[in-house]
Amino acid sequence: MRWESQKVGGDQSQLELPGMPGLVRSVRTPEFAGMVFHEVIARSVLNKVPGRSPLPFGWTVNPYRGCGHACTYCMVGDTPILLADGRTMPLAGLKVGDQVYGTTVGDDGTRRYTATTVLDHWATTRPAYRVTLDDGTQLVTSGDHRLLTDVGWRYVARDATGGRPYLAAGDALVGTGQFAVAPKESADYRLGYLCGVIRGDGRLCPYTHPGTAGGRLETGRLRLAVVEYEALVRTRGYLAAAGIATDRFLFDTRPDGRRREILTVRTAGRREVELVGQLVRWPVMPSDEWRKGFLAGVFDVEGAVDDVIGISNTDPEVISHVVTAARRFGFDAVVGDAGPPTTGGGVPVDARPTPCVLLRGSLAERLRFFHTVDPAITRKRDLRDAVVGDGPLPRVRSVEPLGMELTLYDMSTGTGDFIADGVVSHNCFARHTHTYLDLDAGADFDRQVVVKVNAPEVLSRELNRPAWTREPVAMGTNTDPYQRAEGRYRLMPGIIAALAAARTPFSVLTKGTLLARDLPLLAEAARRVTVGIGVSIAMLDKRLSASVEPGTPSPQARLDLVRRVREAGLPCGVMVAPVLPGLSDGTEQLDGLLGEVADAGATSATVLALHLRPGAREWYRGWLAREHPELVPRYDALYAHGANADRGYRAWLARRVGPLLRRHGLHRPQGQVRPAAAAAGAAGPAAVTPAGPPAAGPTLFDSHPVP
Repeated sequence: MRWESQKVGGDQSQLELPGMPGLVRSVRTPEFAGMVFHEVIARSVLNKVPGRSPLPFGWTVNPYRGCGHACTYCMVGDTPILLADGRTMPLAGLKVGDQVYGTTVGDDGTRRYTATTVLDHWATTRPAYRVTLDDGTQLVTSGDHRLLTDVGWRYVARDATGGRPYLAAGDALVGTGQFAVAPKESADYRLGYLCGVIRGDGRLCPYTHPGTAGGRLETGRLRLAVVEYEALVRTRGYLAAAGIATDRFLFDTRPDGRRREILTVRTAGRREVELVGQLVRWPVMPSDEWRKGFLAGVFDVEGAVDDVIGISNTDPEVISHVVTAARRFGFDAVVGDAGPPTTGGGVPVDARPTPCVLLRGSLAERLRFFHTVDPAITRKRDLRDAVVGDGPLPRVRSVEPLGMELTLYDMSTGTGDFIADGVVSHNCFARHTHTYLDLDAGADFDRQVVVKVNAPEVLSRELNRPAWTREPVAMGTNTDPYQRAEGRYRLMPGIIAALAAARTPFSVLTKGTLLARDLPLLAEAARRVTVGIGVSIAMLDKRLSASVEPGTPSPQARLDLVRRVREAGLPCGVMVAPVLPGLSDGTEQLDGLLGEVADAGATSATVLALHLRPGAREWYRGWLAREHPELVPRYDALYAHGANADRGYRAWLARRVGPLLRRHGLHRPQGQVRPAAAAAGAAGPAAVTPAGPPAAGPTLFDSHPVP
């Protein structure tokens, strides 16, 4: 399909860019499958760096917004997601700041649940697939979504090349399997809950007190001591719905901490007490909703969680109803004992053991109980540090395309994953710069690339304003100006010419090799203005590079670019960025890389330690936990106080790198390329330092220099 044939028109819904007016057309082409290029007429391309930035430049030019290197993962909106309070919420209903469960891998290699924060949330339209598991779970996702299996992460569907790992029938997914549906708050559920709470731990008894005429007044009293505030609020609310007013007061407080503060709900009105008695009568034929409420109430006041769920009570009738209700929902309920009942100080009140109903099973059964009956107390639903997949793992029955596009949702979390209908699901990292355009930070960043097709003309006009003071301009500070699309749009030649004509110093930093196309123009510009050329090369290890810098040229290809820059008569600096603690900071690794950089003819090198911004930090930690879990504790310590590595590590890295830079002649004072006319008579070629951090487009993290 020819680019020129795709004019504005047709489905205008695809052409709306609220944050970037001036749309000319939107382009789709097989050359960039799955991507849309929105060609816009920009009003300005010269951007002031906001705030007090530590960067060595105050202005940037970014002809592109968005990048096609990253992946997109998404699921249908009604997929239940496990919240940090143990309940669930549809994926579409989540918002930034919500607390959900993710996972983390400990020092022993065990994956455990942990609470994490939703950092970003968005929607997109993608071809949908249905993943059906042997327990009946059905997940509707995109083909690019990834789920955790017992042998690692797998995409839902194969790609065009078949080169990536993807799900197949029989694969075991890590998790508990399908979530149970939460009960509805019906009248029967409320009655069951009140019965469980009051019969479980309440006191309902007749009470006689002196009357006004010297006689005795027969009345009654309900007193219910509730330790947990959430159960107290639910109980008072359900009683109020039944027309029973209650008072709340402190029943017992011990400042020495031996006993917990107890809040007591009580009522002493005869009518109210009689009504309570009617509410908590054992039903002849209890409904399932009543049973769910009853189990929730008795668990709130008498339940505990260890390896299994236990519900204790001295009343045999209560124990009998707990067993009957639990077995009704398929739980393996057996009666044991919880030891002799005690007073608050731990003194046995008698020698008889307290009967206890145990609900046996793995974590999956605990979760099923919580979701089936919905107890009020969040603390008892806590899953943090529980082992993920401690029971039988659900297996894939089938993966099938639905043959249609659906609105799918995704989010970014602090752990890089979340729990979707019982299985561990990978999520995307946040790309916040795209939100400046009113585009989302997820699929839009990858597939909706904004191209400022008039960037050279607008830049020339801005640079020729009388107010322009020829401050340094940096390119490659947000998205790579030499990403693949530049091969089609050819915006950089005009931008380079505009900067040179306006006598404005500039720098270009890239990971791509397309810069070689413009070497004659850059050499010509360097005769008139100060030019900085930088190539970012993080490591020599091809496999490690492909894992952490997907979509970028190989290290060897970038070294070849350095050679071509030098052959064109231009100095070229290299950013060894980012250095990954424990992965690419070894003396032999750095020495080998700097040796190759020197052999390629680089005039200088700057070593940059890994810098983890929010969003990139969470993605990188998730990647590290999967690929190198033994390093997670070290990274947690190094980056405990922010995005920068610990100062001690940066100082250590500087001491290690210094001798290596001197050995390879890469230690010259850092400066930008001076114009040839100004450099006449200078001794030797000027060193180059790219005027900014590595381009953020192809990578998922950035770097800061070591001190």
